[in-house]
Amino acid sequence: NGILIVEFANQQRAAGMPLAAAVESAAAARFRPILMTTFSTVLGTLPIALALGAGAQSRVPLGLAVIGGMLLGSVLSLYVVPGAYRVLAPADAPDRPADQRPAASEDNRARRAADGYSTAR
Repeated sequence: NGILIVEFANQQRAAGMPLAAAVESAAAARFRPILMTTFSTVLGTLPIALALGAGAQSRVPLGLAVIGGMLLGSVLSLYVVPGAYRVLAPADAPDRPADQRPAASEDNRARRAADGYSTAR
């Protein structure tokens, strides 16, 4: 989920949207799908967490761990990832497509060739 938010924000920024607006737009676009996935998983795991009877002692901790992990992961995806992206992302636009990048210097090409990278364009 966090990867999708970051990728969507990068696409928005590549289209010219400012950093703050791109992050807010990406988080808002993924909010509902993340909540739907979380709630369906939590509700599906609830019978395991509330198990009674034979074998319940081994299933209840598993159910609680899944529910806690989903809830924590959702909070991180919805609030921490967009905040961290906003703080850590460069203020300028992300990398431009290859055909719009400035030409690399000859020194850089020679270094890349020495490292085994292709210098073909």
